[in-house]
Amino acid sequence: MRVSLRPELVSDLKVCNVRWSVQGSEFDKYPAKQHARRVATKLGVSSGLIYLAGTPTVNWGDSDQPQTFRQRRYFYYLSGVDEPDCFLTYDIQNDLLILYVPDFDLHRAIWMGPTLTVDEAQRRFDVDRVRYYASLDSDIAAWARQYNESAPVYVLHTSQQPEVPATKLRVDAERLLPAMDAARVIKDGHEIQLIRQANIISGLAHRNVLEQIHKMTNEAQIEGLFLDTCVSHGAKNQAYEIIAGSGPNAATLHYIKNNEPLKGRQLVCLDAGAEWECYASDVTRTFPLGADWPSTYARDIYQIVEEMQEECIRRIKQGVRFRDLQILAHEIAIRGLQRLGVLNSGTVEEIRQSGASAVFFPHGLGHHVGLEVHDVSEKPITAQGQRGRRDLVPPTRLSFPVLEEGMVVTVEPGIYFSQLALANAQKQPLARYINFLEAVKYIPIGGVRIEDDILVTRTGYENLTTAPKGEQMLKIIRRGIDHSLS
Repeated sequence: MRVSLRPELVSDLKVCNVRWSVQGSEFDKYPAKQHARRVATKLGVSSGLIYLAGTPTVNWGDSDQPQTFRQRRYFYYLSGVDEPDCFLTYDIQNDLLILYVPDFDLHRAIWMGPTLTVDEAQRRFDVDRVRYYASLDSDIAAWARQYNESAPVYVLHTSQQPEVPATKLRVDAERLLPAMDAARVIKDGHEIQLIRQANIISGLAHRNVLEQIHKMTNEAQIEGLFLDTCVSHGAKNQAYEIIAGSGPNAATLHYIKNNEPLKGRQLVCLDAGAEWECYASDVTRTFPLGADWPSTYARDIYQIVEEMQEECIRRIKQGVRFRDLQILAHEIAIRGLQRLGVLNSGTVEEIRQSGASAVFFPHGLGHHVGLEVHDVSEKPITAQGQRGRRDLVPPTRLSFPVLEEGMVVTVEPGIYFSQLALANAQKQPLARYINFLEAVKYIPIGGVRIEDDILVTRTGYENLTTAPKGEQMLKIIRRGIDHSLS
């Protein structure tokens, strides 16, 4: 694959001080064969057949319109194919990866354009062979006659196993999913470049919003400009639904209505990230609508969240427990809210253990990013116990106990002032730690969240996110205002 960047993108990359190169063999083909071998290693077997089905073409219910296509991410991981109606098999003992593409359909080709041919797919994808779908059943039957007594067909789910006429297959639907999760959690260089590119485009979109925010009158315009920037730079899909919450809406973690007026609002929390070749970015910025912070309340909360993020990112490296960073973020939040009088007397540890800080920081510090915006991982959730005795919004937790080189994780602390959360907290023992009269003064702010995508390295980290934040963010807003006046 070769990427042709638009001139304005190159210019913006220089502004962002981002070095970006896509030339060379690393980006030529998605490393599907390498991924297949990695999954086999995680399975811990030397024989068997991995079988995966891609996303089929399906119409919406009671409609002749097709559902929006989104490739199954496990299938993409072993193929690099973002086309519907495909299948693959990987014969572990013979190290043979075969892609099956749809049979030629003249009617479909006339209306929708031709599907993949065998020759085209062989050139584009890192597989050993490409065959048409018509060969799939007979190929599996032939493999089964030779090997199925001693080795199973590995599938993700029983609903996705092959149905081969006159052939009774021995199927294992238990081991493949955890093996693929274990393989996917560590990103190779190709995957990191895709996440990096998704972040670059997201950064440009965030920058454009900052430059134009002073002209906007509704949350919908924020969403529209973000989408326009991404699509015009080749990122047609978003990694998740855009969150553009202004004022009190920013206290709703997954607010997606994005349809309210901006007039009278202090801040906007924009959580939005583009997808690039099926790989996600996940970026959040919180910013004022004008040239400076609209109140000391807004400025003070932003500075606390900024410290939470900076201190946690600074400590990231291989071997660090993410749960320890989660605790650190809560401790910084507690001390900051104590300074503001929102939290009352009590030690930092007492307040954290009570769950009072989680009234304001109700989610986890981060999660894996990759083919899914909340990407898969191998080991059980380790953030249990973070909720204290509260019963509020369940945290988004990073389900891996120790950070490893090659992981990409978000660091996304936030402080929110939700009327619902505060009302619920008043009924609980933790209420004695909260100054509710002071806390309600911050409700117009809604919430502040700052989120970056961080690559874990052996000795530290690399921040893959290029979207401006902090003082740089404010300068861009001011520059946009100045340009309008000139």
